[in-house]
Amino acid sequence: MFNFLTPKLGIDLGTANVLVFVPQKGVIINEPSVMAVSEVDKKILAVGTEAKVMIGKTPDEIIAYRPMKDGVIADYRVTEALLSYFIKKALGKNSFFKPEVMISVPAGINSTERRAVIEAAIKAGAKKAYIVKEPILGAIGSGIKIEEPGGHMIVDIGGGTTDVAVISLGGIVVANSVKSAGDKIDRSIIDYVKKNFSLAIGEKTAEKIKVKVGGAILLSPKQQLKMKVSGLDYTTELPKTIEIKTNDIVRAVSKNLDDIIKAIKDVLAETPPEMAADIIENGIIMTGGTSKLRSLTDLVEKETGVKAILADSPLTAVAEGTGVALEHLDVYKKAVISKK
Repeated sequence: MFNFLTPKLGIDLGTANVLVFVPQKGVIINEPSVMAVSEVDKKILAVGTEAKVMIGKTPDEIIAYRPMKDGVIADYRVTEALLSYFIKKALGKNSFFKPEVMISVPAGINSTERRAVIEAAIKAGAKKAYIVKEPILGAIGSGIKIEEPGGHMIVDIGGGTTDVAVISLGGIVVANSVKSAGDKIDRSIIDYVKKNFSLAIGEKTAEKIKVKVGGAILLSPKQQLKMKVSGLDYTTELPKTIEIKTNDIVRAVSKNLDDIIKAIKDVLAETPPEMAADIIENGIIMTGGTSKLRSLTDLVEKETGVKAILADSPLTAVAEGTGVALEHLDVYKKAVISKK
């Protein structure tokens, strides 16, 4: 049962989104990692979904931005406020009791960044803070029994980072983390549209394009999806609408996908032979919101020769993993990096 005297919360503190998991209830919060802050008095005006609506539409004195960059804390004070907001929102009427909190972190995080996450969680109201690397949580949330012998490869592609890891006996055997993921893909789309269509678009529009028509492999003309995109013409400085197709996005994001594929190949190259055999048998499990990009699993399989499988719930797998790990800390103690 959910213990109200010591509530437990799992937090997937992502660059793009924050997901909060409560044991026995599941993911109860899924909102953008965005805060709107007044430049005049540094006051926080809005958080999450409400703040994301403000991006690109605020007066000069109000800044809507993400306190997390490339999967780690870029603004300590605002990240603390972000955590505090989501912890209080998750606990509701039971916020009198301080919770035990487990937070996901990228595989490539250093000791200084780890301490920053733990301190931010404690100052935000946590009684205890545990941190676990995202690939491990993604594997747990995908139903993989990581404590057993045998190699499993996880590729977690979020907003700020792509984490690639081979896991066995509850720990990471080989890992790589690259700062090429959803945000950089969005920026590549913005740059491509500017260069090829002389059109200025914002981050929200780029994300919408990625979701609606984006892909990882070139298609025949008949297979392509297409959508109308409006923005500001760089030449005339007037509003303009263009039509963009799947292959435009495949070309736009090819460099980002090359970086992700290279990270996977580098980890495979370092994997012990016996575990490599396990991975060939089990396949590469893909988690994280960006792993849902059309035909990305096909591209991974084509480039590596290993079957790539999209997790049942790629967006929530890491958050669900925090919940399972919190309820079975004794089983996953090897994976828990720190607590305070």
